[in-house]
Amino acid sequence: MILPDATLGVLGGGQLGRMFTCAARSMGYRVVVLDPDPHSPAGAMADRHIRADYVDHAALAAMGKACAAITTEFENVPAQTLEILAEHCPVRPHAGAVSIVQDRIREKTFLRAHDLPTVPFDTVLQTRAVVQAVKDLGTPAILKCAAFGYDGKGQITVHNEQEAVAAFETLGGVPCVLERRVDLAAEVSVVLARDAAGNTACYPVAENIHVNGILDTTIVPARVAPEIAQRATEMAAAVAEALQYCGVLAVEFFVTTGGELLINEIAPRPHNSGHYTLDACATSQFEQQVRTLCGLPPGDARLLSPVVMVNLLGDVWGGGTPHWDVLLQDPKAKLHLYGKKEARPGRKMGHFNYLDDDLERAVATAKALWQELHCAS
Repeated sequence: MILPDATLGVLGGGQLGRMFTCAARSMGYRVVVLDPDPHSPAGAMADRHIRADYVDHAALAAMGKACAAITTEFENVPAQTLEILAEHCPVRPHAGAVSIVQDRIREKTFLRAHDLPTVPFDTVLQTRAVVQAVKDLGTPAILKCAAFGYDGKGQITVHNEQEAVAAFETLGGVPCVLERRVDLAAEVSVVLARDAAGNTACYPVAENIHVNGILDTTIVPARVAPEIAQRATEMAAAVAEALQYCGVLAVEFFVTTGGELLINEIAPRPHNSGHYTLDACATSQFEQQVRTLCGLPPGDARLLSPVVMVNLLGDVWGGGTPHWDVLLQDPKAKLHLYGKKEARPGRKMGHFNYLDDDLERAVATAKALWQELHCAS
């Protein structure tokens, strides 16, 4: 076990790293953040901010020497970086797991090999493969870059072979997957924590609503049938076991109108849809990240209250400062801002959680508060 007063490291200095840093420091740990951005939100909260690229060997050596263990806030850190750091101290999650889930081709092939259901897909490496994939899967379909895609980026919906070829060229001819588009009843996710011994704590299933490819609202507990929630929890735990995962993991699912449950994506880190845990659960996902990194068992993942999480994008600022008094006058609203200097449309600037014993009332009130915030700006 790595106990308080030790130094922990996190690769990445965005909001997830910031919330990890806050959790670690509140538990008595020191934190080193490695991120090239001089205005890193996590770096501002850390004991030390190493301003360097993720492949800077001197910086990695300094970080490895300073830390008792290291984690990451996002999946696009090169796996080789994690391997280099692992020569100095424990790195969780391990490079092998991150390498699988940071590439859609590897991720979906891995899931298929472990009999875990995904949306029907084909790998696309060249133009003629696009045409064949459309013939195999039919349309409409979605062409997605295999790497570096998130929040709807690097994805194009296609309706025929010509559109698919044009989309492949628009995406730069990089490796892609073509996925058949399915009829959705809901999108849900499961966030879990798993320690090195295989002990797993799963949070309740969350229902997610996206707008323009970006998560807008998370509702917990999810308004799905109990059997679907149970299956989602079991499948998420199976993913973590198959990866021999240690850390916090999020698994996103599609629920089809036909009742199928299909894995959409895996995130090897705390997740936007798990931000509700900061206020509504016995242990937040960020405390879980600290605990699993330090060789401690996962904490209690119980839901203490129904909750709605609403993302606050830069659009809410509207060129000025939102009238936070609208939100903060409600005692059931919990505001979290990420310390980012510039509000831009589509940029995640913060979120708020709204807790209420009545879930539908929580949904309605959270929506009304967001509208007032947006109009007030």
